[in-house]
Amino acid sequence: MGALGGTITMEAVAGRGGVVPTLSAESLVASIPELALVARISTTTLSKLPGASLSAQDVLAAVDWAMAEVDGGAAGVVVAQGTDTLEETAYLADLYWNRPEPLVFTGAMRPPGQPSADGPANLVAACRVAACEPGRDAGVLVVLNDEIHRARAVRKDHSTALGAFSSPVAGPAGSLIEGRVTLHRQPVARARLERPTSDPYVPILETHIGDDGATLRAVRKAGARGVTIAAFGVGHVSASMAAEIEKTARDIPVVVGSRTRAGGTLRHTYGFEGSEMDLTKRGAILSGTLDHRKSRILLWALLASGMSTPEVRASFDDIAASGPLPCGTNHGDGG
Repeated sequence: MGALGGTITMEAVAGRGGVVPTLSAESLVASIPELALVARISTTTLSKLPGASLSAQDVLAAVDWAMAEVDGGAAGVVVAQGTDTLEETAYLADLYWNRPEPLVFTGAMRPPGQPSADGPANLVAACRVAACEPGRDAGVLVVLNDEIHRARAVRKDHSTALGAFSSPVAGPAGSLIEGRVTLHRQPVARARLERPTSDPYVPILETHIGDDGATLRAVRKAGARGVTIAAFGVGHVSASMAAEIEKTARDIPVVVGSRTRAGGTLRHTYGFEGSEMDLTKRGAILSGTLDHRKSRILLWALLASGMSTPEVRASFDDIAASGPLPCGTNHGDGG
């Protein structure tokens, strides 16, 4: 088990006015006797950071560590971290995880010192999933509140509730009942990407009523290598914003997703200026059911691997859909 920090590792510290990440992976595991009944667990403290301060490099370092663990004989790996960014970090890890053994992310909504702290139960459940045969070849999974989610589908939907995580489009991939792990779906083919060679600036912009594209112009001038737009409804923006997207897409990839909780973008329904069909004609890439946060992660990863804008356009749809890479491309060893 590797610990990155987050609420699951936080305690009150004199003079700080609130809880901060202090617990090591070793002390966290030692505080949960039930874990000894699940598996033989080794521990590594990878960092002591709140989830909001994690970077892509922190996640990739955790993936490297996890690969070394399974190469050394581990049946599975659990990473505990802050829930603020868990939906993004888990998907980023999933783009690179190329081992059959389970890699499971978990965390907590309440710190250890609070009544009914959920960290211990989440960590036990995550270890059960990581140690179980059904978890093999499933890619990166997220386990909290006795629910199992695929990294691609999971979202944090509530800021404080114990049941904060859900998979709005696909539903949970499985559950734990009385400690028994059940996966509802068979593993799907997943693309694995080449490791990053750069750290491109790729922001998310959420459109809004009266958006004339000023913010998009600003980030383009600031050197953005790609942009993800959280658009209205099924992928709509104002006519002024559509014109700015067309200018931007001539030089860098622009991915358009939906700012709604579920449903994603359409492709062939609306034809007005600023609609999904119009934006496609203007050069935008539609994200489909991949939400805008994960669309940004995928766009960043593609650009970070050295892909050009045409290569991003050719690969985004297939990878976003969790399917195999298009014939004739090879962005990873497939594990």
